[in-house]
Amino acid sequence: MKFNYQARTKNGEIQTGTVEAGSKESAVEILQNHGLVVVFLEETSAVPFYARSLKIFQKIKLKELTLFYRQLAILFESNVSPLDSLRILGEQMKNQAFKEIVFEIENDVKGGEQLSSAMAKHPKAFSSFYVNVVKSGEATGNLHEILRYLADHAEREYNLTAKVKGAFTYPGVIFSLFLVIGVLMMIFVVPQLTSVLTELGGTLPITTRILIGVSDFLRVWLWLVVLVVIGLVLLLRKYIKTPKGKLAFDAFKLTIPVFKDLFKKIYLARFSENLRTLLKGGVSILKALDITASVIGNKVYENIILEAKEKVRIGETMSSSFANHPKEVDPLITQMVGVGEKTAQIDSILDKVSSFYQQDVDRMVGNMTQLIEPFMMIILGGAVGLLVSSILMPIYNISGGM
Repeated sequence: MKFNYQARTKNGEIQTGTVEAGSKESAVEILQNHGLVVVFLEETSAVPFYARSLKIFQKIKLKELTLFYRQLAILFESNVSPLDSLRILGEQMKNQAFKEIVFEIENDVKGGEQLSSAMAKHPKAFSSFYVNVVKSGEATGNLHEILRYLADHAEREYNLTAKVKGAFTYPGVIFSLFLVIGVLMMIFVVPQLTSVLTELGGTLPITTRILIGVSDFLRVWLWLVVLVVIGLVLLLRKYIKTPKGKLAFDAFKLTIPVFKDLFKKIYLARFSENLRTLLKGGVSILKALDITASVIGNKVYENIILEAKEKVRIGETMSSSFANHPKEVDPLITQMVGVGEKTAQIDSILDKVSSFYQQDVDRMVGNMTQLIEPFMMIILGGAVGLLVSSILMPIYNISGGM
């Protein structure tokens, strides 16, 4: 919230301006910290509805959360009070939606709530994973250290996500451009070329007749194709949001020939990293497994982790449960977890496992990026070759026969 103020300086001069804070009390405190005596303070008039609605589209990005945890950890380690830390971070944020959340948390903490409880009120920004780790740090009195663990974890998670997105963005953009250019050629370029073939007469090859047929169909029914594609995408998204659809889609991702190994290693890296951070933060093993299952991002692995949790609950080990799923869980991670359980060093073992899988993901993403370029060149070359053989060669043959 923004407040218009009028205040008196130490020299008796009147100063006016605007201050941003989570509440009127926080605004007064901010001004007093700057050596001002508040004479008048009033919340600014509400912004127009169209400006407020824009905040709906301001999603809190993982990069912003990562930066928030890192800066909060630095401020706590520098012995800055929680209230001042939250105020400082809130004032410098550019994302208006995130800024308001931080100011609300500051206001709740000022009212006597713990940081974890205030964060829990905003599940879209702070998942149960982060809330429970912070709660554990508050219980043990090591909040500044826990925040440092969280900052390291958030950075590793961000780096992993960014590399994977980068690997899929390049081929996605190239394929989309290729598809758009292909459709435009079918609608505007191919008819011009085929008109020459029609004037020349003669028997056309099967590939040319197919190309002409596709071109004629798209010129008439392109709107219908677009509507059908949009409808199928919306139906697929709706189906994926159901429990059955989510499980089917997540299982399908683990069967895609080229990408299944990459997806598998991503989820194993995420499992070991999340569970390690929770255990190191002092969260109990059962609760840590429950939270890890909820944030793993794949229903197949969520079910495997929940099954391991039930085994641990009745006195068995995680490794014995993982051994029942050799396709999804590598023998390496099963054996390493088993060693960690026997030596009571599961968090340090998971740290090594997490580093191994993250390095493996980095290597696979790098190799995949190098292989994508020649693969796309082959596809583009094949498409150009098909166009040449279907249009230009018949023109050449008919012209040569005259």
